[in-house]
Amino acid sequence: MSKKQGIIILAICFIFLLVGAGLLYNSLGDRVDHQEPAENSAIQENDATGEVEEEIDRTAPDFTVYDAEGNAVNLSDFVGTPVVVNFWASWCGPCKSEMADFDEVWAEYGDRVQFMMVNLTDGSRETKEKAMKYVDEQGYGFPVFYDIDFDAAYTYGVQAVPVTYFVNSDGTGEVYFKGAMPKETLVECIRLILPEE
Repeated sequence: MSKKQGIIILAICFIFLLVGAGLLYNSLGDRVDHQEPAENSAIQENDATGEVEEEIDRTAPDFTVYDAEGNAVNLSDFVGTPVVVNFWASWCGPCKSEMADFDEVWAEYGDRVQFMMVNLTDGSRETKEKAMKYVDEQGYGFPVFYDIDFDAAYTYGVQAVPVTYFVNSDGTGEVYFKGAMPKETLVECIRLILPEE
């Protein structure tokens, strides 16, 4: 084989390699882009303790979730009102440990602060029916929203629950907390987003 033939064969192999890599990239990209929320098993439980993290002067990314009747609700619907966004699931022990405190604090501050208790409703590990049954059995009154499309979870990069975000009335994020939140910390964080009176 001449040197010229060797270069041609090498060039052809390189072209096939590039075409194959491109096809593989497109194939894997399609799988990721079209993954159904029910297949998402990466969500874990956060540790039972956490700390407040700052998230100042950044517009809180918008998302769409659904109320119990199936109506679409956006975070941006509440601009003008401070918002507490809590991501949770009924299978999550740390989530359950903080729910009673959230309900009590909602009863106290719910007329001044919008609570969005966002259930990660993947359709298999967590269904809307399971979440509704749990909330009903516990007698909680706070507003529950269902992240059926995982729009909120993907938008906020939620990998573990519970995690709670506190959003100012102008739509900017103030602070967030990973893990089960003590009641005192929940109240302190709410006071950060309440307008000065």
